[in-house]
Amino acid sequence: MGGYWHRQHAPLCLVLYALAVLFLILAVQLDEEPWLNYLFAACGLLVLVCAVAFHHLTVFDDGDGLAVRFGPLPLFRARVRYATIRDVAVDRSTLLEGLGIHLSPRGWIWNLWGRDCVAIRHTAGTFRVGTDEAMALADFLRTKIPPDSASVV
Repeated sequence: MGGYWHRQHAPLCLVLYALAVLFLILAVQLDEEPWLNYLFAACGLLVLVCAVAFHHLTVFDDGDGLAVRFGPLPLFRARVRYATIRDVAVDRSTLLEGLGIHLSPRGWIWNLWGRDCVAIRHTAGTFRVGTDEAMALADFLRTKIPPDSASVV
């Protein structure tokens, strides 16, 4: 590992865990309609998988790029090579952009909780990473921007 590592937790996963348990209890209790058992069981398992997949957001330096991973179930991950970064800025997401992974008019956003984020402008577009330590991440990334990229912005 390199010079940056941060894991952000959010209370949203607790709501998802509770919802999954509720769906699974309903699946067991609703025995008069078998199709409801399957429906609630499937919904409960899907919500449980989402809760485990979005339990935390880890952002770290992995050598020649910045890795962004939701987890602990590693279904969603992204990476931006430092050589492609053109500019970095502390930013804020809008309420409409919400939580999770979204493509918005301002580029991709990966956010777990809160509105603070870092906008990473790179050769393929803009990638915003939600974090509760936006200034520290932006400062770290500024040390990784290639020297010749300032003229490309």
